[in-house]
Amino acid sequence: MAVNAAPSGQAPAGRLAGRWVPWLVIGLWLVLAAGMVPLSGKLSSVTTDSAVDTLPASAESTKVAALDDSLPGGDNNTFVFVYHRAGGMTDADRATVERHYDTLAKRYPPKATAAAGEDDEGSPASLSTDRKAMMFTLEVSTAYGAPEEIVGPLRDAAKDRPSGLELDVTGPGAIDGDMDAVFDGIDVQVLLTTIVVVTLLLILTYRSPVLWIIPLVAVGAAALTSMGTVYLLVKGFGIVVNDQNSALLTILVFGVGTDYALLLIARYREALHHHENVRVAMVHALRGAAPAIVASAATVVAGLLCLLVADLNSTSGLGPIGAAGILCALVAMLTLFPAVLVVLGRRIFWPAIPRFSTAVEEKPGLWGRLGTAISRRRWVATLGSLGVLGVLALGLAGNTGALREQDQFLSAPESVTGFTVLRQHFPELGGQPMTIFTRPAHQERVLDIVKDTRGVALAIPEQTSGGWANISVFPKDAPDTVAEYDTIKRVRTAVHAVSGAEAIVGGPSAENLDTEVTTKRDEKLVIPLVLVVVLIVLGLLLRAVLAPLVLMSTVIVSFAAAFGGSVFVFDTILGFKGVDSSVPLLAFLFLVALGIDYNIFLASRAREETVRLGTREGMLRALSATGGVITSAGLVLAATFAVLVTLPLVMLIEVGFLVAFGVLLDALLVRSVLVPALTLLIGRRMWWPSRLSRPAAELPGGQQPLADDEEPALQR
Repeated sequence: MAVNAAPSGQAPAGRLAGRWVPWLVIGLWLVLAAGMVPLSGKLSSVTTDSAVDTLPASAESTKVAALDDSLPGGDNNTFVFVYHRAGGMTDADRATVERHYDTLAKRYPPKATAAAGEDDEGSPASLSTDRKAMMFTLEVSTAYGAPEEIVGPLRDAAKDRPSGLELDVTGPGAIDGDMDAVFDGIDVQVLLTTIVVVTLLLILTYRSPVLWIIPLVAVGAAALTSMGTVYLLVKGFGIVVNDQNSALLTILVFGVGTDYALLLIARYREALHHHENVRVAMVHALRGAAPAIVASAATVVAGLLCLLVADLNSTSGLGPIGAAGILCALVAMLTLFPAVLVVLGRRIFWPAIPRFSTAVEEKPGLWGRLGTAISRRRWVATLGSLGVLGVLALGLAGNTGALREQDQFLSAPESVTGFTVLRQHFPELGGQPMTIFTRPAHQERVLDIVKDTRGVALAIPEQTSGGWANISVFPKDAPDTVAEYDTIKRVRTAVHAVSGAEAIVGGPSAENLDTEVTTKRDEKLVIPLVLVVVLIVLGLLLRAVLAPLVLMSTVIVSFAAAFGGSVFVFDTILGFKGVDSSVPLLAFLFLVALGIDYNIFLASRAREETVRLGTREGMLRALSATGGVITSAGLVLAATFAVLVTLPLVMLIEVGFLVAFGVLLDALLVRSVLVPALTLLIGRRMWWPSRLSRPAAELPGGQQPLADDEEPALQR
């Protein structure tokens, strides 16, 4: 079929097509980059992973952490040294333990205490009842550095020991140090890996030695601008940015930015066949692609800003952080990217340079043939797609329990294995200690109540200062288990009942419990809000009610299938011991906000074509026109999130895999088969209550939509 191309002077593009406009845009971006580059480098200086900053101020464990930091000696990190020998501790082993303790206590004064009292000879270390292990705790002031800076030297200082004597340095400080070590340099690793992945995919997509550079440069500019913008937001509004959110910012900007580039290039390539002037062609490309791109960005931004209602600071902080990244990507890809393309002209597409022609041959292609097949077998396509999604969703019956902090590492570090050794030889100290603050006058009463609470192995009165008395409590059960959380809840209930004590219970496991509880509360608030906001955006874009409901339903079903399939992989193949409590909300947000993008690209083009051709032919034409570019965009976005799978932290692996799998599922099955099939089944009613849903409604220009089964004149 031949379609006449518009002459180059037709449909004036106005001042936007002026010769000076691209150069002005590029110049403005150079000025912006000069200001943002130094700011972007400061982002890592304002990231934090501390409980006081991450948890809401109302959480009980946050109050304990804040009070602990404010009291004398509260600015310490606790490290636990566990020495063990399978055949039993020898006299030389005991002498080594004492020597190590003395050396470390002198190197890191002023506070070093035994965790469970001293043994019969006044040694600072405790000997296990099976006489196969010894342990002592060391309180190291934060003045000596952060946990990740201290844990290495501590382990090195204790290397001099008899053959066969094993040592594990564990405790809250060691776990924090090992966790921080995982995130050390993660931003650079994520950035470099993402650049490599996107570069390879762009080269494969365009098969051009130069074209791939332009999207990469534009997205890179957007990434630097977003990091600088987020730094300013943190300094100006006190937004919490942790290492996880910083990594997600990079992924988001590169993923969506490249998607926008692919969509715009596809439209630009089409326009170059119809317009000889590249500036005019770009204006027409922007007119065709920008509405869908802006709607897509608006959907993602609106969904992300819904996180502002979350109580968890790390979750609510991701809202403005991610929104800033999306907006920077949007502006860069609609200004800098087209400006550079126009300046470089048609030759940037070499060797497949699109030529201007008065007659452009349109071929049905793979996606056109797929649309024809779906049109002939609408029910088969619909039920088959839903069947595949339903089978995948069955994976939700697997292990969706919360992941323990000790199971967060892909390869268990010494701090985690040390807890296992500690539980074997010191069962009464095998859990992470709780910290209780109470008024000094009520310390004895609170202590007695805590000792009698089920699940408590040991309760030790600590120092009294600043009007507060400190009690350390050791639970019987392993850290971050349901049994330990139940013990924490019982202890809180018991001490809260002591009138006038003002007792509060915190500690590492209590912080994890409060995080899990807060996350579940946030899910119940954020998820419905995201659905409502995205529905409103879709309704405004499509000017319909039924179409947004159908599209949103397909995305929800796709999310359930992606989550179920991912849980099966996590549980059966990868052997993960649960799903991190933050993963469901993050995955839902990304898959709904990003997954709806492809439906926006398809549905907006379908509505555009429906005005001329009717619902049936409009959807088939939209699928044929957008199938290739949307699939490429889905592959790029999935690949960018899959970068997280290369990191050694289970939580990020789970988020990366789930979102990547969900994006592929949405792009390759839901958008390509299910949505077109449902649209063909529903017909013009898909656009209810707009005029497109009424067969006799007259459209602009005096046209009328064709009946659902009527062939357009172009093909008759």
